[in-house]
Amino acid sequence: MSIEVLDESGHALDVRHLAELARFVMDRMRVHPMAELCIKAVDEDTIAELNEQWMEKEGPTDVLAFPMDELRPGLVDEEPEEGVLGDLVLCPAIAARQGEAAGHGELAELELLTTHGILHLLGYDHAEPEEHREMFGLQDELLAQWRATRAAGSPVTPQ
Repeated sequence: MSIEVLDESGHALDVRHLAELARFVMDRMRVHPMAELCIKAVDEDTIAELNEQWMEKEGPTDVLAFPMDELRPGLVDEEPEEGVLGDLVLCPAIAARQGEAAGHGELAELELLTTHGILHLLGYDHAEPEEHREMFGLQDELLAQWRATRAAGSPVTPQ
């Protein structure tokens, strides 16, 4: 699995931690081991430009997901497809404010946004109430598993 994390945000970012989380989520979602993902952390001006250009929305946002090969989670009885999962663009400055407002801090917010973005890349959405329940339930489950693994001291290292 190729996971590249680029920090162009000017914000202190633990790129290794985000790469480990992304690998964990992709493994749990049975994404092909040769799939590629790029996570780019940017400043508010950059994400605002991307948000306007690609989403036709004004102002900065927390995360944008750009799927590439439309990979989907592997099912238990079939092999996942190889390809490029896509690109995630995160804004740590917004994550810091949202994490503080939510009472769980910047790192937890970045974990949430990364997981959320990967689920979007895998085709999940939350426009309809049923989709919202499914996606956010899965997001919560993946984050709980990640945190339990980390608390247990299990090594999770990117290859």
